This record gives sequence, structure tokens and C-alpha cells, in this order.
Amino acid sequence: MAERTDATDDGLDRRLTYRSAGVDIEAGEEAVRLIKKDVESTYIPGVLGSWGGFAGLFRLPDGLEEPVLVTGTDGVGTKILLAQETGRLDTVGIDLVAMSVNDVLTIGARPMLFLDYIAVGRLTPADMAQMVAGVAEGCRRAGCALVGGEMAEMPGLYDPGEFDMAGFCVGLAERRKLIDGSAVAEGDVVLGLASSGLHSNGFSLVRQVLKASGLRLGDTFPDTDMSTADVLLTPTRIYVRSVIGLLERDVPIRGMAHVTGGGIKGNLSRVIPEGLMARLDRSAWAVPQLFLTLQRLGGIVDEQMFLTFNMGIGYLLVMEPEAAGQAAGLLTTMGERVVRVGEIVPGGSQRDVRVVLEGPA
Repeated sequence: MAERTDATDDGLDRRLTYRSAGVDIEAGEEAVRLIKKDVESTYIPGVLGSWGGFAGLFRLPDGLEEPVLVTGTDGVGTKILLAQETGRLDTVGIDLVAMSVNDVLTIGARPMLFLDYIAVGRLTPADMAQMVAGVAEGCRRAGCALVGGEMAEMPGLYDPGEFDMAGFCVGLAERRKLIDGSAVAEGDVVLGLASSGLHSNGFSLVRQVLKASGLRLGDTFPDTDMSTADVLLTPTRIYVRSVIGLLERDVPIRGMAHVTGGGIKGNLSRVIPEGLMARLDRSAWAVPQLFLTLQRLGGIVDEQMFLTFNMGIGYLLVMEPEAAGQAAGLLTTMGERVVRVGEIVPGGSQRDVRVVLEGPA
């Protein structure tokens, strides 16, 4: 029997390795080195240990009578595809954080910890550093710590240049101060906080609009002096510092909603009790031109627009009228654009029809 050899006639070694299978451990180690500074820039009091271990550690703060951990997870959706096409990988990291921390915030919890999971077809340290830099920026905006994550190189599942992201947030609240909408009552006021644009919802429809209209990401977006990529990749607004500012001042809030998939109606309805509904005035705020342009380019009807997009309102608060004026003033000083969009009124018996948009567009 001939002796087995892994050398070929040209003298090169053809033995299989993890790298030849598409996974580069050295590139992963280099990526970890590059992201260390960004990650550590997010640390807040309570973070224990150092970066690079198998798990993140955090000590609960003193002074809470009955602490409750509040969790949330989300991704960025097909907005990822625009980031891939343009090679702009930092802003979607902010989106990733925003989608989870804004959700956790609706319960009245302060986001404390964040973890990410990034899967790629081929790990390029510089690209990974861009993505994690965006995640770290989102955490700084939310005031939470990026305590860990995972970078997974998966050739065969993703092509080179393809990636996906998932985020996981842990918040902290005092049990007696949780906000679940159960206290919402007839006569309460609904305040809306302006969005920064599309946020991270509706991009499957956006991509269809781009395809149908022939508008390319490098083209100037109609009615603006910005590129289409700049407009569409604007990161999701993070509302944590402003809303926590209200809670720290004991401004009474009865319900909150983060406007994501399903639009204003689909999300606000989740915090309106049985027997009530929200009556919102569509003329109370000016829908940003971005949405009107997409509607025109795609020939999309009003109902579908409001079902898919935030239409300029990214976050909603429900509170008694006496508190609404104080809240609006404080939020404005904290940089939010605030509008009174409606009120809570008696509702019918159909639980799935609880938010009514009225008035001219």
C-alpha cells in the first residue's frame, strides 16, 4: 500500500484547515482587539470584570426595594441589505440597540445591559469593527453597557459580504413603578415624540419602492439634497434619556408604546385597556416629506402607509391631562419634538379596533 501524502506535485500542502473551510480564527481575534476600546467606552457603574471573558457580569445597584429585570430582543430587519449594498456598516449598529432599548423603556425600565450577535459569511476585522462601533454608539446614547456578544463566521449560510445582527437588552425597574397600560383611563392625553425617519421598519416595502421607481441608493433622494442612502440609513432615534428624565422627576406616565412594525395603531393598541380606545388626530402633526415621497413613488394608499411606517411618530406616551403639559415642556428641553396627537375615549367591544386615526392627512 502506498504511503499517504497531503502534498501535491507542485509541493503545496493541500490538507484541510478551518481557514480553508472559510473560518479565519486569526481574523476573529484581530476583530476582538479592534472593538475593545469601543466596547469598554460603554461601561457604566455595576459592570464587573474585563472584556473578553465567556460571560458578562453586572452587580445590581443598591436601593431598590423589589428590583425587576426587564428583557427585550430584536434585529434590524431588511435594512441590513441597504447597509450591505452601500458598505456603510456603522449606523445599523445604532438601530440594533434602539430597537431593543426603546421596547424595554416602554415598561418604565432603564436599559442597563446589551449583548449583540453578529453573523457573517466572511469575517473582516475592519468591517466588524465598524458594526460594533455602531452598537457601542447606540449603547452610549441609551446609557447602557455593552457587556458581551458573539461574532460568528458562517460560510455557506451567508455569502461573503452578507451579515445579520441580533440584539439583547436587559433593563431594571422597581416593581411598583412598572408601566403596563393598566392605569390608562378615559380623558388621558396621548403625546407623540418625533421619529428620526423610517427607523428600522418597513424596509421590505421600501426596497420594492426603490425597485419600482428605479431610484438608486447613490441618487439624490427627491425633495432633498441628500443621497437616498443617507436618508434611508438614518439611525433609529433612541428615546431612553428623555423618557428616563421624566421618570426620574416622577412625572406620572400611564402607558408607553414604541412605534415599530404595525405602525401607530398596531403598537399603541397594546397598552390600551379593554373598553377604551385612542382617538388620534392625523392633522395634529405634519407627516415628514420622506414618507410622502415614498408613498408617491410606490403608489401606496394611506392605510398601508400607516400600517407599515411610523409616519413621523416614533414613540408614544399616555398620561393624565394635568401631567401632559409638564411632560411636553421637559421633553422639549431634552431635545425631543413633542406633539399632542390624541386622547383616550370610551371604546367598543371589539378588542382589535382600539386606535382610530381621524382628521385629514
